[in-house]
Amino acid sequence: MKINSAKFMRGIKGDNEILEDGIPQIAFIGRSNAGKSSLMNSLTGIKKLARTSNTPGRTQEMNVFLINDTHYFVDLPGYGFAKTKMKTLEKLSKLLFWYLFVSHHNQKIVLLIDANIGPTVDDIEMLNELETTGKEIVVVLNKIDKIKKSHCKHRLQKLGEQLEGHKLFPYSSKTKVGIEDLVDELLAGEAVDK
Repeated sequence: MKINSAKFMRGIKGDNEILEDGIPQIAFIGRSNAGKSSLMNSLTGIKKLARTSNTPGRTQEMNVFLINDTHYFVDLPGYGFAKTKMKTLEKLSKLLFWYLFVSHHNQKIVLLIDANIGPTVDDIEMLNELETTGKEIVVVLNKIDKIKKSHCKHRLQKLGEQLEGHKLFPYSSKTKVGIEDLVDELLAGEAVDK
């Protein structure tokens, strides 16, 4: 499977008619600066599709992208540490909670974990909460290019033990490792005819 088209639809801060049109939603979640926007840019092959930054907490709304006219990628604000005001953090936390746990939208969830750092307390907490929803969860072990080649196999084995029971996808936006497998996983299944 291949991504042939991707376009930014809109940024939203709550329920919106775009979420109600029946197009399958694939939600990207991870701690602040885990590389969600970079991952979406590399998956689509469009460098500036999603806005990237070295500053944690740059994404402050749900950014919706139409992929192949069949799926939405939803770039969510990160959780955990972010360089932003406390009031803004509270709003972002409420938005994430509503979309993932309260709304009736049935998303496929892509949880990004920095493979070099490993799952943080926040990552494990988010994963445990997501498991209670019954939604499909895909765990992306991002930034594997930062792991020394001689340590990579051992590191991935350890991550597999820590995240047992989940589909794990080693990935690097920089070296393009894992793109085909992840695209196949994300776009498989039901698509809505427009």
